[in-house]
Amino acid sequence: MFAPGEFAERVASLRPSEPEVRRSDRRRYRTIWISDVHLGTRGCNADLLIDFLDSVDSDTLYLVGDIIDGWRLKKSWYWPAKHNDIVWRLLKRAKRGTRVIYIPGNHDEVFRQFTGLSFGGVEIRSKAIHETADGRRLLVLHGDEFDAVVLYARWLAFLGDAAYEMLMKLNTVVNKVRARFGMPYWSLSKHAKHKVKNAVEFISRFEEAVAKAAGDRQLDGVVCGHIHTAEERQFGDVVYYNDGDWVEGCTALVEHFNGTMEILHWADEMNARVLPMQQANAA
Repeated sequence: MFAPGEFAERVASLRPSEPEVRRSDRRRYRTIWISDVHLGTRGCNADLLIDFLDSVDSDTLYLVGDIIDGWRLKKSWYWPAKHNDIVWRLLKRAKRGTRVIYIPGNHDEVFRQFTGLSFGGVEIRSKAIHETADGRRLLVLHGDEFDAVVLYARWLAFLGDAAYEMLMKLNTVVNKVRARFGMPYWSLSKHAKHKVKNAVEFISRFEEAVAKAAGDRQLDGVVCGHIHTAEERQFGDVVYYNDGDWVEGCTALVEHFNGTMEILHWADEMNARVLPMQQANAA
């Protein structure tokens, strides 16, 4: 695994290629959760995430793990300018006064050794308790500790990661073809996941286990990432939220100022904004 100091030095040597766009219709939320960005991989949808970050603001921002893919960077260094643009935007938020809390996942586990410290205004925590505007207490964690494959068969997790990378490469090719025909972004891997019975069963068991952990702590709910599946479900008195990812679904979880929670599907929102402009230009 690369050393954190080495990573910071490499990123610092790159300058942002795209300045932040301060849109007049920029939305503001009380809290935003994003996870599973997987910077350092070709599967990361940097364009969509940059558009999202340029379109929203919040009092608090949770980075719920796998923001940087240390597993992939360990094998080969891949860090295009747009990935640096994302890091730059996140650090700029912290500098402007947004509380940024980073909860490392299994792919960026190297940063777990710095739990309790703060770098550039970004607080590193193993987990957190978030209190919503309407008084609910939510456990916030990445979720890999509930993944039996990661816990008990690490070699299998790495094998699965390699297969997943191949699927994401195919996903990139499919979407390049779709873009040439003016078709919107579509996630091949997300579609495949929902078609495979075992994957669906795993997701269901994972959600139940995470919700139970929150209930055992006498909390009202939980927010996690890890499985790349944005969801809101009720398990008894416990509400389960998953903020999704920025590889397949390109989603975020947000809290409005009255405590209402919402999952934003940014690919759909971006397409709804961009397609009418493309059609008008083609007319």
